[in-house]
Amino acid sequence: MKKYNITVAGTGYVGLSNAVLLSQHNTVIAYDILPEKVEKIKNRISPVIDNDLQEYLKSKTLDLTATTDPKQAFENAEIVIISTPTNYDSNINSFDTSSIEDVLKIVNIHAPKALIVIKSTVPVGYTDNLYKTFPETMLIFSPEFLREGNALKDNLYPSRIIVGLPKNAAYKEIAENFACLLKQGAEKKDVPVLIISASEAESVKLFSNSFLALRVAFFNELDTYADMKGFNSEAIINGVCLDPRIGNYYNNPSFGYGGYCFPKDTKQLLSNYAGIPNKIINAIVEANSTRKEYIAERVLQLAGFPKNPSAIIGIYRLIMKSDSDNFRQSSIQGVIERIKAKGIKMVIYEPLLHEDVFIEIPVIRSLDEFKSKCTIIITNRSHAELQNVINKVYTRDLFNKD
Repeated sequence: MKKYNITVAGTGYVGLSNAVLLSQHNTVIAYDILPEKVEKIKNRISPVIDNDLQEYLKSKTLDLTATTDPKQAFENAEIVIISTPTNYDSNINSFDTSSIEDVLKIVNIHAPKALIVIKSTVPVGYTDNLYKTFPETMLIFSPEFLREGNALKDNLYPSRIIVGLPKNAAYKEIAENFACLLKQGAEKKDVPVLIISASEAESVKLFSNSFLALRVAFFNELDTYADMKGFNSEAIINGVCLDPRIGNYYNNPSFGYGGYCFPKDTKQLLSNYAGIPNKIINAIVEANSTRKEYIAERVLQLAGFPKNPSAIIGIYRLIMKSDSDNFRQSSIQGVIERIKAKGIKMVIYEPLLHEDVFIEIPVIRSLDEFKSKCTIIITNRSHAELQNVINKVYTRDLFNKD
């Protein structure tokens, strides 16, 4: 295949994993507005926690550089991949897509003929609307299906590659070529490729994540039921998941679904359902809130609140999942908010925090001090370093997996 000049805008999990994947066979420039991330990439250090990303940056031959300079990033680009953040804005009930438009304006100045591939998660219909705003720009949408901490692995061994074309866009061959570029860098070669409309591809992304969120919410409600009834939750889950149609995966109870994708994607899909009959999509969002409320009440009960005014609740780690550095929308933060509203004393142990206080809660650096000070320690996922105070630990983690 031809070797392309590719620029990837945004160096989070999505952007960096794509930049590394594609730089095995193409010339890739990673563009970011944060100098510290760019410097790390230049020095072959991953700015996100991902063992495979770090290993590839360190040991593989990659035609990859990074810059904060728009001219340097885009002036020779033949393909531009946009993977900038699209956070959910509750004021408008939709993703904030301004970062995508900001990149497009820069690209139109420096590389107006480049193919634009949007990998940021967007509302359904967004690419078609964008095509109207930028009619001279070649635009396609290619959703990303990856896990934080396993981003590169999920690109090396993808479940599928999907490329969405805007209405009236006659470049199916271009879409197929981009899919081939992704397959070229992957270890897994027999990857299903689906070329569909942009709106259908946008829907695939939101429905996929909402279904996974539904599965998390389902097993959490099963766990709530078992906990309140005094049943063995693990036994029930094992029995349910022996059915091959259900399967023994994504079934480990937690404090709720969280992270960067699930909370915002479920809310965005619900917003896209405006005027369309639904019960399940709305219930997924509500179920997650209900679970956090239940966990908070159980923790307060176990701490003896309000009869034990000297009780201290310890929060072990704010990260959403193991081997991640992401606090964004982590489920334990939703639990913290509910407990904090009751006025009980709390402390946090989180090695990745540099501040001494997080949302008005003291941060303790010493794990031993943290263990001794707490009446009860809550953690979304179990950890070996809590085993010597296991009698203090409250978690709903049954299977020691995310």
